[in-house]
Amino acid sequence: MKKIKLCLLLVGIMALTGCEKEKEDEVNSVDKNGSIETELSVEHLDNTDILITKHKIWKDKKLFKEIVKRDTIPSLGDTLVAGEDSDGYDHTAKTKKDYQFFITVQ
Repeated sequence: MKKIKLCLLLVGIMALTGCEKEKEDEVNSVDKNGSIETELSVEHLDNTDILITKHKIWKDKKLFKEIVKRDTIPSLGDTLVAGEDSDGYDHTAKTKKDYQFFITVQ
């Protein structure tokens, strides 16, 4: 259970820093001397979504192990999104709703 909480927290931190525009939060590379690099993503299918969890374990500047897990989760359905094209015209498109990620590390 601690591993799941740790991974989810790391992913949450990565998601939050990905949303911010400040340069101090950007990470250009991972410290490969001893770290766990985690990536969460959701792949949308017709009526379900696939939660993809990837972990890369780095030790002594070498990739020790890579773990990829795929879980089927329920789709949140569709939503309407408004946008503007390159000519300045407003359009409304239907797209899949995205999950939010909240991560806690203890």
